Amino acid sequence: MSERKAKPEDLREACIQEALGIIETAGVEKLSLREVSRRLGVSHQAPYKHFPSRDHILAEIVARAFASFARYLEARPRTGDPDGDLGEMGKAYFSYAMAHPLQYRLMFGTPLPDPAEHPEMMRQSRHAFSLLREGIGDLESVLPIPEAVPGTEGYADELDALFIWATIHGMASILQSHTLQTLGLPNEVVEASPFHALQRIGVAMGKASTAEPAPPVPDDAAP
Repeated sequence: MSERKAKPEDLREACIQEALGIIETAGVEKLSLREVSRRLGVSHQAPYKHFPSRDHILAEIVARAFASFARYLEARPRTGDPDGDLGEMGKAYFSYAMAHPLQYRLMFGTPLPDPAEHPEMMRQSRHAFSLLREGIGDLESVLPIPEAVPGTEGYADELDALFIWATIHGMASILQSHTLQTLGLPNEVVEASPFHALQRIGVAMGKASTAEPAPPVPDDAAP
């Protein structure tokens, strides 16, 4: 006779961790509260005491990923120079993406629950974006601001943030893609590509970064 699983002391947290395990091993498509309860060995209704729906538990997981991501960006080294600080943020972005591929995919590669129904998820997402926008604002305080695209006056920081995010996100996604292996590029090119992208961003922003390249995944990467 199989042994009955012990009921988790903190059912809410156990549900979150089990849901994350389901996503990691089977994909977000397989996530359901019924599967969470089955794996935990509790009644089918037990998770509903904490999460009204599957989307609510997914929103909690995504919110935590964004919060972890923001903490990682905030913990980056500070140089005292706006250009250097923005470069360090870029390196931290690459490091987080490589060290935490599951959380990265959840934030940027997964259809998210309805934003209007999950304000905490959106608050954490916008906080992470605001760090990049603030870094750009600091940089633009010491650099000339180019002429705005007609109709976008006053939104220079937001547009530059989207440009930088698109570039870094694209490179990070490529580095995680199996397609990269089909190109036959030398390892030196692949390893240098994040730093090269940051240098080009620096040029585009009006000042080439002088920061030294960092390894893609630091030993002390925080979860």
